[in-house]
Amino acid sequence: MPNGTLHVYRDDLPEGLSLGSVVAVDTETMGLNPHRDRLCLVQMSGGDGHAHIVQLIPPERGGRGFDAPNLKRLMSDPAVTKLMHFGRFDVAVLQHSLGVTVAPVKCTKIAAKLVRTFTDKHGLKDLCKELLGVDLSKQQQTSDWGAMELTSDQLAYAASDVLYLHALWAKLEAILIRENRLELAESCFAFLPVRARLDLLGYEEPDLFAHRSR
Repeated sequence: MPNGTLHVYRDDLPEGLSLGSVVAVDTETMGLNPHRDRLCLVQMSGGDGHAHIVQLIPPERGGRGFDAPNLKRLMSDPAVTKLMHFGRFDVAVLQHSLGVTVAPVKCTKIAAKLVRTFTDKHGLKDLCKELLGVDLSKQQQTSDWGAMELTSDQLAYAASDVLYLHALWAKLEAILIRENRLELAESCFAFLPVRARLDLLGYEEPDLFAHRSR
């Protein structure tokens, strides 16, 4: 990643930082259960080639935990669209950890599934390779994100998850418009904060929309 494009903060975004009206957002956690596994990083980009990473340090290690007023303000700002890939998880962990409703949201994974029905490859790595010609490394995907000192490889990986989302969305939005599915996508995006609340309440299984309950 080019020098000067990565900015790392501890506990919160700096006061007065503006990332624009559409902000790419991703998270790194200790695992995939928001009730058990803490939120460690929140990565953001305004689509300008800069990545901004907030490392959330627990109070017992000298940090402020989730006392991050600037980050909370951004995640809940109705004038700022949060652009994510698999937003269902990120919205859930952010809502659970920060105590705010994360909206409005767009999700490139939902967009891809709506229009790329000729394939089952909807991961960020696959989409970046096919639509942008960018080969993302996923080597650090299972890193220990709770470490106090993160490696340069970890930070570069975390940044890569947001640096290409604006360009990816532009490609997918064009296909959604071409296939007359943009309105459907927008309806799915609007439902994501509610879907995340259902997940946090344990309604992943049984599926409320299934005909039968297990």
